[in-house]
Amino acid sequence: MSVAATESGPPPIRARFGRLSKTYRMGRESVLALEDVTKDVVAGSLTVIAGPSGSGKSSLLRILACVDRASSGDLEIDGRAVGDASRRTRRRLRQHTVGYLFQDPVDNLIEYLTVDEQLRLAAQLRGRRLVADEADRLLTTLGLQSRRGHRPQQLSGGEQQRVAVASAIIGEPALVVADEPTAELDSVSADAMLDAISLLCTEGAAFVVASHDTRVIERADHLLRLEYGRTAESW
Repeated sequence: MSVAATESGPPPIRARFGRLSKTYRMGRESVLALEDVTKDVVAGSLTVIAGPSGSGKSSLLRILACVDRASSGDLEIDGRAVGDASRRTRRRLRQHTVGYLFQDPVDNLIEYLTVDEQLRLAAQLRGRRLVADEADRLLTTLGLQSRRGHRPQQLSGGEQQRVAVASAIIGEPALVVADEPTAELDSVSADAMLDAISLLCTEGAAFVVASHDTRVIERADHLLRLEYGRTAESW
């Protein structure tokens, strides 16, 4: 995995969005989910998108993951403009450049595949062959070495979510986006999950996590707090 910074300067920017706004059509009415939101996401960092339910966190994540388009504003992922990109380009970005984690751990995994097979498939979808040393290092980092032959139903919720992180990080995507990754986890599992994310960030990964969990917010390197779709706090 690439390092977060070099001797020549600050860590690279993995995502940059400026004055992003998102409006949804609800029948004849328009609902403003995001308004003029701006932030840079740098390598080697955990950026937390905080705020109450309905504040626009999930809308912002879906835009960053190239699932939805912003109504206005600018978005760059790994130096590439995304706003006007074709469907094919956006699909390739989702496949090769952005990792995405759903809130419910089981939604991130294929029920009949072992941990090793999940990683192998994730690498294949990114156009790569899974290297044994890479898998070993990643599973060791995430505390999953002894679970690599298990299927999702044989894992705890915390283990499932850590397998999802491993699958998302395989192939070194520029950005990993996670929606409330600790919401379904107990305190011990949540702490293990956050320890794993922090360690991966020290190795150069860039995570954007939407959460209102104080445990997650306390681990943030950078914070964007939303209220009613607008920036209430940013650092």
